Amino acid sequence: MKFDFRLGTIAEVLEVDAQIPEFDGRTTANKLMATLTAKAHLILIASHNDKPMAYKIGYEISDIEFYSWLGGVAPNYRKQGVATKLREQQELWALNHGYSAISVKSMNQYQAMLQLLIASGYQISGYQDNGSPENSKIKFIKQLSKTINENA
Repeated sequence: MKFDFRLGTIAEVLEVDAQIPEFDGRTTANKLMATLTAKAHLILIASHNDKPMAYKIGYEISDIEFYSWLGGVAPNYRKQGVATKLREQQELWALNHGYSAISVKSMNQYQAMLQLLIASGYQISGYQDNGSPENSKIKFIKQLSKTINENA
């Protein structure tokens, strides 16, 4: 299956989000705009046959650190390397824009994401207790270096 990767819009993010049952409509245009306005940010979209089916959003939290905030892949397109390609593109973009680290949080209940982060060189840097293990978040950080695949 061929996928296209490009810069995207909030409308495209919401189109993908509507395809992801785990997200149950919690992401809104207002929430996205409120978080991204007045910050350096990046919205990446993956599409198949011109239909958005995955995204990755991040934003600056300091001059040297970029935060990988939200992302998702529609169920029919999972396990095909789409999330990995989006992550690699985000890391390369962050490196090329002067950031030396990327941080991310993932809910404990999303085991596939936790495994992907660890396998991708992210290190556990903290824990956010949200009242129960499945709702709590694990914090990760990755130091960026010139060894990131320039072809990402």
